[in-house]
Amino acid sequence: MAQPMSPPAKVILKPRKAMPFFNRHPWVFAGGIARVEPEPKLGDVVDLFAHDGEFIARGLYNPTSQIRVRLFAWNDQTDLDRGFWSSRIDRAIALRKRLFPDAGNESAYRVVYSEADGLSGLIVDRYGETLCLQLTSAALATRKEMLAELLKEKLEPTGIWLRTEKGIRESEGLTLADGLLAGEPPPRPLFIEENGLRFGVDVTEGQKTGLYLDQRDNRAAVAQYVAGHRVLDLFCYCGAFGVAALKLGGAREVLGVDVSAPALALARENAALNGVDDRFRFEKAKAFEALEKLLEAGERFDTVILDPPKMTRHRAGLRQALRGYFSLNRMAVEALKPDGLLVTCSCSGLVSKKDFESMLSTVSVRTNRSIQILEARGSAADHPRSVHCPETDYLKCYICRVGS
Repeated sequence: MAQPMSPPAKVILKPRKAMPFFNRHPWVFAGGIARVEPEPKLGDVVDLFAHDGEFIARGLYNPTSQIRVRLFAWNDQTDLDRGFWSSRIDRAIALRKRLFPDAGNESAYRVVYSEADGLSGLIVDRYGETLCLQLTSAALATRKEMLAELLKEKLEPTGIWLRTEKGIRESEGLTLADGLLAGEPPPRPLFIEENGLRFGVDVTEGQKTGLYLDQRDNRAAVAQYVAGHRVLDLFCYCGAFGVAALKLGGAREVLGVDVSAPALALARENAALNGVDDRFRFEKAKAFEALEKLLEAGERFDTVILDPPKMTRHRAGLRQALRGYFSLNRMAVEALKPDGLLVTCSCSGLVSKKDFESMLSTVSVRTNRSIQILEARGSAADHPRSVHCPETDYLKCYICRVGS
């Protein structure tokens, strides 16, 4: 006769620490925990209780991460078994089918977006027939084979490739390495279609999971403003903003700058793929150094696009990140012609919209040039935001008019 399963370990919070979790925030930090009875192992299911013994939620435990528990269910009758994960993935897929009803074998979109889809620590992107899977939770990573099996059953990809995000291995105690989880490895490059444009992306070694899918709608939006413009595209990566500006928007020319030689090689190929290589030139350089050089040479542009990588992963680095954004945007404003267009982005979730707009205000004062925000944009709809987890609202994309 099978032995009954033992109940989940109890994680008891300190007094006055429970409210965020009653409000369904999924991250329980170590500093808010009073005690754990008994001590669970990595990936074990645990129940979260307020200090007075009231049940709050059920989640997975990581004994080494600052995010000690990731919560998934606010009902003590819900088992975090294969059926649970299957239903959560089904719900995420159902949304993407509504968003992309005509998806084909060159479509690219986010299938699962972590906390926003109730699957904290799991990101899945689809590039044509290949799935790219990211695990940002060591606790959830103990179930990676099961998750890969579920995705294979439901989406029938030719292959599933595992990617790891910089900094996550250290913060989560992850020991994963990039590689093939199932099926066939993706071609390099892998070709996808976006807004009528074609891009080659490197799923295995490119930045993020191959392309910044969250900027899809923003690339199309920026293109509407740049007809006849001379554009400077900093941190151009695979050239997606620049190609859209030229092909969709009718920009006159684009200078793309990136420090990565492989990224620039891919960008050149994408420019040729879309027939705009005669108007898209490239420079390998750090963005700050390139801006300084261009300013010294008296170069001025009608549009400057800034899409830098994340500048901080920890609250302790917030002030330094804001200084970096200020310096970058100040030089970009100085490189603009009167009434030029500044497209400035931040993917640093710890930098709030208020912080970023305050930084732009300081740039305006220091450069003595007016800045009007024409559009304050976020991520595409396949990167939804959770009302319970503000951190899912990470991307900021401001389209601004800069006066004389």
